[in-house]
Amino acid sequence: MSNWIYKQPVEIIFGSGKIKELSGLCEGYVRPVIVCDKFFETNGQADDFKRILNTELLFSDISPNPDVTEVNRCSCMIRESEGDIIVAFGGGSAMDLAKAASLGVDRIEEYHGTGKAVPGQHIPVIAVPTTSGTGSEVTCVSVLTDRSISKKCPINSESFYPAAAIIDPELTLSVPPKVTASTGIDVLCHAVEGYWSTGYQPICDALAAHSAKLVFEWLPKVYDRPDDLEARESLAEASVIAGLAFTLPKTTGSHACSFPLTSIYGIPHGEACGLTLDYFARVNAKDKRTQNLARLLGFNNVGELADGILSLKKRVGLRTDLKDLKLDDDQIDELVRLSHHPNLDNNPIPVSDEILYRMYRGYI
Repeated sequence: MSNWIYKQPVEIIFGSGKIKELSGLCEGYVRPVIVCDKFFETNGQADDFKRILNTELLFSDISPNPDVTEVNRCSCMIRESEGDIIVAFGGGSAMDLAKAASLGVDRIEEYHGTGKAVPGQHIPVIAVPTTSGTGSEVTCVSVLTDRSISKKCPINSESFYPAAAIIDPELTLSVPPKVTASTGIDVLCHAVEGYWSTGYQPICDALAAHSAKLVFEWLPKVYDRPDDLEARESLAEASVIAGLAFTLPKTTGSHACSFPLTSIYGIPHGEACGLTLDYFARVNAKDKRTQNLARLLGFNNVGELADGILSLKKRVGLRTDLKDLKLDDDQIDELVRLSHHPNLDNNPIPVSDEILYRMYRGYI
């Protein structure tokens, strides 16, 4: 008999044009702080955000993989300005930084991969994703990087659940194809890894299968037709549902291996996760749940699922190897060592060094 718990405290508001409900969600707060990607300052949208929220408080010093020092600066700004709510616009980087900064601590490093419990006290966050990828708007995870020691890893805490999420697919219409591809394959990783994770449970299973089907169908269409709102809506649906699917089971091998690929070699997060997803499907081929997932997604077996993932990556122009990096033996040793992130332990088939060496050497 299985035993499981499902929890999802985030209010989810989904639909084209739903951004208009933002001001109502912030009613009663007097000093909202906007956290957004720098891009929104350069294209003028940040000024629109300020008008909507009647605030001048804005933090946009955010790297594509937010650094702990950026979190600390944002936290300092929030404390000094007495901000009482954060509205995060952007991709996973803006939302992850906002969630960590909501604690208002001096040094987030104290909780970054240290196992130290995150404080329960924090100001609320409203998450407004502008890409269809990370699912960060509904998760209790903040993925941060400490570039001073080449470390990238997630912090998990119930304090990081946003109070609400507005998923407005119209906000994703301007996302360029390359970003759409990278974030879209991240959605597939969330769904597939959440399904075959050892932490699986039935509600998340259903969400994962639904999301993965949407990605296989709609990611190529969005890639080809970025202004197709129906396709954008379907991919946005896949993204938020995948976020719900993996939050509790957690991700597995592909995410574990993505962290050093991103922190050391700068490969975008989604592309780094997707790189190894078909390989891990083959590793997991004897796992009954992985076999079941393949059938649910319309494939005859896991080998076909792996081929389908590889074909999708090629279709949307994502990398399928590491040949351009010209990795030597020492660099592969480092990747194998750093891939032993706790998420690797969630894989249904134990992942040995031998499996990792075979994978990385196959990519060079």
